[in-house]
Amino acid sequence: MQVHNNKRLATLTLAALGVVYGDIGTSPLYSIKEVFGGAHHPVPITPDNVLGILSLFLWSLIIVVTLKYVAFIMRANNKGEGGIIALMTLALHKGNPNSWQQKMLITLGLFGAALFYGDGVITPAISVLSAVEGLELITPTFKPYILPITLAILVGLFVIQRRGTASVGALFGPVMVLWFAVLALLGGLSIIQHPDVLAAVNPIYGFNFLLGNSMLGFFALGAVVLCITGAEALYADMGHFGAKPIQYAWLGYVLPALLINYFGQGALLLADPAAIENPFYRLAPEWALYPLVILSTIATVIASQAVISGAFSITQQAIQLGYTPRLEVQHTSDQEIGQIYLPALNWLLLISIIALVIGFGTSSNLAAAYGIAVTGTMLITNILAIAVAVRLWNWSPLRAILGALPFIVIDLGFFLANSVKIPDGGWFPLAFGLAIFILLTTWKRGRELLHNRLAADALQLKPFIEDVSLNGISRVPGTAIFMTPDPESVPHALLHSLKHYKALHEQVIILSVNVFDVPFVPDIDRVEVRHLAGNFSQVIVQYGFKDEPDIPAALKICHEAGLNIEMMDTSFFLGRETLIPKLGSEMAYWRELLFVALFRNAGSATAFFKIPSNRVVELGSQVVL
Repeated sequence: MQVHNNKRLATLTLAALGVVYGDIGTSPLYSIKEVFGGAHHPVPITPDNVLGILSLFLWSLIIVVTLKYVAFIMRANNKGEGGIIALMTLALHKGNPNSWQQKMLITLGLFGAALFYGDGVITPAISVLSAVEGLELITPTFKPYILPITLAILVGLFVIQRRGTASVGALFGPVMVLWFAVLALLGGLSIIQHPDVLAAVNPIYGFNFLLGNSMLGFFALGAVVLCITGAEALYADMGHFGAKPIQYAWLGYVLPALLINYFGQGALLLADPAAIENPFYRLAPEWALYPLVILSTIATVIASQAVISGAFSITQQAIQLGYTPRLEVQHTSDQEIGQIYLPALNWLLLISIIALVIGFGTSSNLAAAYGIAVTGTMLITNILAIAVAVRLWNWSPLRAILGALPFIVIDLGFFLANSVKIPDGGWFPLAFGLAIFILLTTWKRGRELLHNRLAADALQLKPFIEDVSLNGISRVPGTAIFMTPDPESVPHALLHSLKHYKALHEQVIILSVNVFDVPFVPDIDRVEVRHLAGNFSQVIVQYGFKDEPDIPAALKICHEAGLNIEMMDTSFFLGRETLIPKLGSEMAYWRELLFVALFRNAGSATAFFKIPSNRVVELGSQVVL
């Protein structure tokens, strides 16, 4: 048993290398280069400055990634799941739904999720572009082709998304094992030639750099943060691999390889300041440049894949929790639940990335846009973690704040340093995130408003059933299932059906779907059946925010509660509302218009809940918002 567990742990650790560490693992391509040679406040290359920056890199990786995420934040898991949505749902536990604290936590969680989408657009752009820029070192004739090659790789990456990652996923781990080995080898050979660079392990060099350079030291933090981009992935992907594989991979392999490479680049700059042109590629001999560019490009594609998959996953969670319209979700693997593909989101991301690459042109320009999204998400994570510590771990507020304070100070420093780059590109993830945030909140508020409008005109179910019995309404053979968000009220589709057909089916089921703030609901708790008079029944189907909705599969469980449903003899009746915006409503008119547009283009409930389309009847009605 122990041997089996060890083998499984090793397998998961290898897989985690391929998925979790792609983003942070490709940071050496551009981080040092941006600090000393970037377009925004470059640091002069002197021995003291190089040692100071390396010290900041080292202690940022240890404090932010190792202590904050690996040791602390990963303790906050929602039944094994991590990520900012899972953290938000944990933070909301034991809170008053109407309190300002609860509303603030929801706002922060949603804005953090929105910033993630900005990160999801920038990461593929900067990663692939920085890898392809290595071709310019081989020969300047490649320079005009950098952008076209980058765009071709990115288009190819998004075109193959519909095939899923299952077929190539097995290659991710071994490729990243090779990648980190190459990072360590290149960096180690450089350190051997200039071992004095190891003095940067002493944090005093970092402090002296910040104190001695005042404003330049502050601006430098905006580039130093690039070394920790991707830290959020450690937490977000915890549900796929578990905490231990991620922790072992980081401490045992990834962190040492990254540090050795960064210190190797620093040693190279001490020996040859002109290498700042591209210090990562200058670590390699000329004969190795072509293979290194190819390996770097593959590594950045893997890094991009991880972010894209994360965007698909977080969107699915948001759909389930009611923050986005239903979108088509395609499952690309029969074995792995998490491997999904959302066509609409895929093409939206691709269009945004193409515009970004063309608009910014170089990885250095893109670096200005990168840090603000990452640091903003990290700050929000700290605040949500404080709420979790107080509400779930029963920490005192003072203990929770003091525990998080060092991380808040560091993340705030990074955020403020990046905020000065807002005019140079930092505006993009903020604008992109704000747009996503508006979409999320508008959809949620619009659905609440629509529900209230429908509920105001709704009849109570039990008195209606009594009236049906007294009035002798005709019953026809078969089963009718009416879907509604409120199981205690008569669905509007039922009233319209009765009005048109003057009859009811022999068996009538009022079906509601509840989504809870846990990742998964076990099958034993999937359905709740309540038998009512007149051969009416209430069925409540329960999902977690990562469950795959499947109504026919859920209905099969109902026979255990004495409710037999023959699918070939069953019709589903769904309401289809036509929304009419109104001035002076509870929501701003422009948001009403946005909600109506989103509502009109939302995916069908039939496809989302996997209901057989040939068994569905839709009945329309108009609703004034």
